[in-house]
Parts: sequence; structure tokens; C-alpha cells
Amino acid sequence: MVSTIQNTDVKQKDADRAVVVAVTSRAVFESGADGDDVYGMGVAFPLLQALQRVNERLLEENPAESLLFDVVLITTDSQQQQQSSRIISSTRHYGLEVSRFCFSSEEDFVESLQKNNVQLFLSTDRNEVPQASQKGVLSALLDRQEAPSEQLRVMFCGDAVNRPDAGPMPASRQAAQSFSAQLGEMRQRFGMSDSPLSIVLMTSHGGRESCGGALRTLRSRGVNVDEAYCLAGAPLSPILSVVRPHFLLSDGFSGLED
Repeated sequence: MVSTIQNTDVKQKDADRAVVVAVTSRAVFESGADGDDVYGMGVAFPLLQALQRVNERLLEENPAESLLFDVVLITTDSQQQQQSSRIISSTRHYGLEVSRFCFSSEEDFVESLQKNNVQLFLSTDRNEVPQASQKGVLSALLDRQEAPSEQLRVMFCGDAVNRPDAGPMPASRQAAQSFSAQLGEMRQRFGMSDSPLSIVLMTSHGGRESCGGALRTLRSRGVNVDEAYCLAGAPLSPILSVVRPHFLLSDGFSGLED
């Protein structure tokens, strides 16, 4: 059973141009005491603020802009579902720009993503992310490290970008390429400095040639990166502590881990 509630407090985005991002409500909000009117801020709270900041800057540049992030809040937690009004009031309390609230069972959550034309699904649940990816929905695991709220930082996995196609292209890889192209188009709206969107490339294996190949591939998709790191087998954690990306994009699903 899937139920979707449209947020009438928010201007709805252009369905043909908007980039639909779904985030689980338990990643955005932390459960508080039963008597509390609103939930506490969860690990994904800065992510929603960063997505909103990109939208605000895009509309400052061009009030008619239609290439915007369209945020959907997905709730599969039965306890939170029983308090759906609390989720909606918490969103309103914090001033978060969420277009739709979607409530579903754990078995039907992928269906809820597909019905809402989700182009990127973000969760802290290690079971939900691969399930969505297997159904062709680009998905990423949210890390619990602190990320900024004033700038959206997206990290691309260069090793996945360089991976050659073997046979028909999987749906998740097609979704990754489509999303990266949209992200690159958004990034082009801003200058080199003071951008609310930062794109980072990280190549774990290989030398400069691997990193250079990933850069060229991304550029062919219209994606210009702000920073590039060639680790050549070195651990990822030190880079993550400096860059503090909100999530890492691969061809399928991925998380911020060594």
C-alpha cells in the first residue's frame, strides 16, 4: 500500500524538468519524546538544506528556472507512519522544501519510488539502498559524518565511471548517467567560486591515467568537476574528512566507505 500526500505549502516543480530526489524520513528526522510536537534533526537534515540552497540560488539567477531539485520524503517506518502529521509539521517547522510525503510498507517502498519518478534515492538503511538499485533506481547510502548545509557536495566514483560496458547497459547505470548529466547542467548555472553545488571526483585505483579517463568521460556527459582526487589505492577516509561529501555516486548503489 502506497500513499502520497502533496505539500500544498510548497510550489510544485515542473515534472518534465525537475530532478526528483527521495530521502527517507528516518534519515532526516530523529525520533524524540512522544510529547514533542516536532522531530529532532537527523543525519540527512543538512542535505535537505543544501538541496534547498541550490534551488534558491538557481531561482535567484533565473526566476523562471525549471531545472530544480524536487524533494520527496519517504516513510517506511511504521512508528513514524502512525505520526504522519508530526512528520509534516516538523517539515513545516524547520522550513524544509519538501514537495511530497510518501508513506509505504517496507515491501512496497521501491514501488513508491517508481510511482514518484524518483531519480535519486538516499537512505541510511543498508538493505533499502541495494533493493532500490536492483530495480533500476539510482541509490546512495548516506554517511553519518557531518556534512555542510550551505553547499551540496556530490562525490563521483571514478572507478565506476571508467568501468567498461559489458553487454546491455544496466538500468541503474543508465540512471546514473542521466542524473550526472542533470547535475552537470545545474553546475554550469554557477561560476567557479561561491557555487552552492560542488562536484568532486574520487578515483580509488590506478594512476593519473585512470583519473584523467574519468574526467574526460564526465566532461563528455556535460559534467565539469570542482575537485579531483587520485588515491591510487590509498584509504578514502582522510579525503572524506576534508571534502565532507553528502553522498558518493557510483553506477548502482554506493556508500562512503573504504
